[in-house]
Amino acid sequence: MKRLAALGLGVVGVLVLAGCAAAGGSGGSGDADASGHGGHGSASPEASASEATNAGAADVMFAQMMIPHHEQALEMSAIVLAKPGLDPEVATLAEEIQAAQGPEIAQLDEWLEEWDAPREMSGGGHEMAGMLSTDELAALEAADAESASTLFLEQMIAHHEGAVHMAEAQLESGAHAGALEMAEAIVETQNAEIERMRELLAE
Repeated sequence: MKRLAALGLGVVGVLVLAGCAAAGGSGGSGDADASGHGGHGSASPEASASEATNAGAADVMFAQMMIPHHEQALEMSAIVLAKPGLDPEVATLAEEIQAAQGPEIAQLDEWLEEWDAPREMSGGGHEMAGMLSTDELAALEAADAESASTLFLEQMIAHHEGAVHMAEAQLESGAHAGALEMAEAIVETQNAEIERMRELLAE
């Protein structure tokens, strides 16, 4: 019954977030615009997916969305790190992204298991903010080291903006203390990395 409750509430939350994402606009990356994520106050955080862990529908949705989002960031980092002659500063950034987001994925997986919630959203979820398309990933794969450095920074800025966007929604509607703490860390860390990437692009 807990799993069914989590699924049902997750779908409601996804519909709310999908509407907000559509209102926020989408770029070539699918949903790169990270501004104006209004309307999340209706996500009903008090509706518990697992009362024993104080996790609500917003917490489940946050985990289900952030896992594939982080997984793509790891994929992007692995692609660019495989380029011979990659800019050392870009390489360092990609390694830091891997070091931070890998453990976060493991923690999110652990929470979903504790909450008796599925890893994937019912119905396949929705297009998440900042996610790259298959063509955009292929362009990064095909680029030489110099071009890949620039492309990676541009793509990862949009990707990070999407993650910050989702983390801010979690801070508005979430209930689980650990998930809220992770959301705060994502906002702080990834905003700092966005600024750093913009500086690298301006050099």
